[in-house]
Order: sequence, then C-alpha cells, then structure tokens
Amino acid sequence: MSDVSYSVPTLAELASKGETPEVLFWVGCAGSFDERYKRVTKAFVKILNTVNVKFAVLGTEETCTGDPARRAGNEFLFQMQAMSNIQVLNGYGVKKVVTACPHCFNTIKNEYPELGGTYEVIHHSTFLQTLIGEGRITLKEGGSFKGKKITYHDSCYLGRANNVYEAPRAVLEALDADLVEMKRCRTTGLCCGAGGGQMFKEPEKGTKDINVERTEEALATGATTIAVACPFCMTMMSDGVKNKEREADVQVKDLAELIAEAQGLS
Repeated sequence: MSDVSYSVPTLAELASKGETPEVLFWVGCAGSFDERYKRVTKAFVKILNTVNVKFAVLGTEETCTGDPARRAGNEFLFQMQAMSNIQVLNGYGVKKVVTACPHCFNTIKNEYPELGGTYEVIHHSTFLQTLIGEGRITLKEGGSFKGKKITYHDSCYLGRANNVYEAPRAVLEALDADLVEMKRCRTTGLCCGAGGGQMFKEPEKGTKDINVERTEEALATGATTIAVACPFCMTMMSDGVKNKEREADVQVKDLAELIAEAQGLS
C-alpha cells in the first residue's frame, strides 16, 4: 500500500485512532468480488485519495445488503442481512454513505430506514458531480475524450427508482465529450435485463435477450464508449457488446473509470 492512490482505511482502523471519516464507501458485492467491477472500485478510490476525501470502508465487516434476496422473494434472508449491516453501521455511528452500486444505494437509502438504519446515502455519480462542481476534480478542456461519442445507459434503480438522471450526464459532460442519447433514455430508458434478481438466472425463452436489444440501441448512436453507473448494467452491456462482436471498437466503462482516466490516474 505504498501507493497513496490505493490508501483504503477501514472504519475499524479509524475508530481505533478515534477518527471519523467524511464518508463510508460501501463497496458492494460486485465491487469486492467481480473482477471487472473491482477496476471501478480502484478507480473511485484513486479519485477519493487524489481529492483528499477522508473515507473508509467496512472491509470484512461489510456483507450483502440483501437486495438480491428481497428481489428474488426471500424476505426473511433480506431482513437478516439488512439487520446485520444496520447493527454494524449504527455501531460505528455512520451518517453518510457513498456507493457505486444503484442496488446498494436504493436498498440502504429507501429500505433500511424501516429497519432502523437511517443514513444520508449518495450514489457515486452524484458524489462525482459534486466534486466536479466544487472544483475539487478538475478536468481540462480538450482532454482525451474531446469529440469522442459517449452514450449513457440509465440504471433502473438509479433513474426510475430514485430519479437520478442529471448527475451522471453532468459528469460525462465535464469530460468535454460528445454525449449522444439513445432513443429510450431517462424516464423511458430500457432495463439492461439484470434488475429484480434477474442477474442471477438465465432469461426466459423469447426472441431476443434484453441486454442485446439495449446494446443495439447503444451501438445505433455511433458511440465508441457506453457509460454505465451500475455493476449489473456493466455486465449486461459488456455481454451485449461481445454478442455483437464489437469489443474491438466499443468499450463499456463506469463513470469513475472515465473520470480517473481523464485525470491520468488509470
């Protein structure tokens, strides 16, 4: 951990020194275990360290929010997982949580309060937008993304479930790129096909998988980068690009990766 950009303290470490972080970074299952999404976690951590945001993670004390269990119909398991997390969060006196996963964001923000866990919960797209707005993240005009076409795929749990549409777009516009919208976007955006527990099962029989349909819409914009802000969307859109054999010329990237790249942190 000699590289300052990878300094990741745990809440337990800070608590032992009598220190309190500005925010708790809730990493999530995908950010912790999925090889592709680990790169998003690293990119976000580099940004936080570069702009001197005092943050901490729970480390091994963090467990699944229970979102997949509840969506799949196992309410008992959801409540067990949620209560366990709330006990840990409340034990540390956590007030502010930031996460790169809309599923974790939605669950902790909207579903934990009824079980005794009330926190200020921010999705990383909004957090990044704030850092850019405050001038803490500075991106020079005419950077590596200038003139490049980027399209943004709205996550259902970020967009329609929580009405966060502008923050991700504001982040992309700060890159000085050419943001091109798909026909179905914002309130009429099309799901990638992974929400509601669908991520963990094979799709029902039909004429076309949803993620392929959505990828076709993204490719139709002529964009060379498909920006996402959700690990589930990342997997589904990446699989869609593979299905269309466009991996050589179209990349699927998270907002944090794009900002880190623009800052020369990648």
